[in-house]
Amino acid sequence: MLLQTERSLGLESVPWKLASNLSPDKPAPIAPPRRLQPAVMPARPAPVPAPARPAPVTLAAATVPPAPRRVAPRKPVHTAIENMPVQTGAPLPLPQRISVLESLDVTHVRTCTKCILSQTRKNTVFGDGAPDAELMFIGEGPGEDEDETGHPFVGRSGQLLGKMIAAMGLTREQVYIANIVKCRPPGNRTPASDEVAACVPYLLQQIETIRPRVIVTLGLPSTQYILGTDRPMRDLRGVWHEWRGVKVMPTYHPSYVLRSYTPEVRGCVWGDLQRVMQELGLPTASREFTR
Repeated sequence: MLLQTERSLGLESVPWKLASNLSPDKPAPIAPPRRLQPAVMPARPAPVPAPARPAPVTLAAATVPPAPRRVAPRKPVHTAIENMPVQTGAPLPLPQRISVLESLDVTHVRTCTKCILSQTRKNTVFGDGAPDAELMFIGEGPGEDEDETGHPFVGRSGQLLGKMIAAMGLTREQVYIANIVKCRPPGNRTPASDEVAACVPYLLQQIETIRPRVIVTLGLPSTQYILGTDRPMRDLRGVWHEWRGVKVMPTYHPSYVLRSYTPEVRGCVWGDLQRVMQELGLPTASREFTR
């Protein structure tokens, strides 16, 4: 019967081992279930560590560059000059002039800290000369030699200025010499507008105390500050100007004359000084200055 069944299924014979195990009374053994091999999962890639967070920067460890210095726009300095009160009374007697100038120097100028120039100076440079001088020379600011000594125009420029004064028939003791600022600008640079504004009241007090008849401004910076103008020196020198009732003659600074020591430059300066001599009633037959 089994054979018939197998033949009906298309099988010609049944393997003897399989046939011997089969009997009508005994059911065919059930094969144990096939054990499946666990699937091999691909290895999970190792996690990539997160980048380390930088340590917080403390103010002590950080190198913070200094903030750039803000440069204030240049303001017209003559505004500060014009706002100063004008001395309208009679000139002070000579002893009082000496006292006023000495007090201004010792009490105010030498202890002044109104601007940054006070941090680098060695000495303040107030001014030298006669407290009742008719002629006053005003330069830009002290140089290295002046900063060392505390006196104006003592270097090479000062020596040439002394020869210019001598050619006019005068001595340094008969005139008064001062500067726009009383402290040396670093590197002999031109004084900044805030530095001039802080120092100009001292200069104005000097002028009001001395009461000169004529002021000679030496160089472009002092000329522009006194006259309150931006015009170049070629338009200003050799021509009379007036400032608060005082006649002003601009001329080249002695340091410029030394740098450009030509007959033309010396002739310009000497012509300016001769106009001053004529205004003061001095004889103009003096010889021209030389270095």
